[in-house]
Amino acid sequence: MDTNPIRNEELQLLLNDLFTRYGYDFTEYSKASLLRRVQRLFMLDKFPSFAEFRYRLQNDGPYFRRFVEEITVNVTEMLRDPSFYRTLRVTILPILATYPFIRIWHAGCSTGEEVYSMAILLKEAGLLHKSLLYGTDINPLVIEKARKGIFPVSQMQKYSENYIQAGGVKDFSSYYTANYHLAKFDSALTGKMIFSTHNLVSDFSFNEFQLILCRNVLIYFERELQAKVFQLFDYSLENFGYLALGSKESLRFSSISDRYRQVGREKIWRKVNE
Repeated sequence: MDTNPIRNEELQLLLNDLFTRYGYDFTEYSKASLLRRVQRLFMLDKFPSFAEFRYRLQNDGPYFRRFVEEITVNVTEMLRDPSFYRTLRVTILPILATYPFIRIWHAGCSTGEEVYSMAILLKEAGLLHKSLLYGTDINPLVIEKARKGIFPVSQMQKYSENYIQAGGVKDFSSYYTANYHLAKFDSALTGKMIFSTHNLVSDFSFNEFQLILCRNVLIYFERELQAKVFQLFDYSLENFGYLALGSKESLRFSSISDRYRQVGREKIWRKVNE
């Protein structure tokens, strides 16, 4: 069996089709990573030929949604990298507390675990009542899961450990209700969240924020697309606001780097417009 059933030139045909038919632009995503995921889906769904795979994507809307779900990376967890959240708790939130209202954008939020993590931190800092958290992702299926605030109980032990390492002092289970194998988070948290689809490639800014988080998303983009996204974030972030990236991402060498200063050792930068 051919372990590489789709070639680079065929991938490009697919990407062009998707942009023309659905308006989804994946052309500046990392080609190597994208090709691996498309090939995996092709073999998983047992297509006999590339032509049939292409035809199905062009003409079957539900299958296209499956395609988007499979090729977009949706790996996340609550309070991932506890030292990052400890820095938010100790260093960033006390400064945000001085604002009359706090708007936070989680770009590429996947199923929303990091949005819920932020809501918990804000609640413990006494700031949730004057905050609004926006969670966006290109994938409508994960956005629907994020809105529900329901996650597997089996993950709660890991999340509780992350919470303690991030400086949490309460019982993590006080934030959710467990029912059999599922945990539903409190409506007090979800009531301060807005989830919607947003394409970092083609959509525009929709508000002005004091904090933008986009963690472990840009590593899947080509450099030119990263530059576009940085410009979008810069436009969306008010002066002296904060931009947080993933552990393998950086503002260094970007066109906006001269307007930002890194905060401590974490991948958090403050917009200073010097």
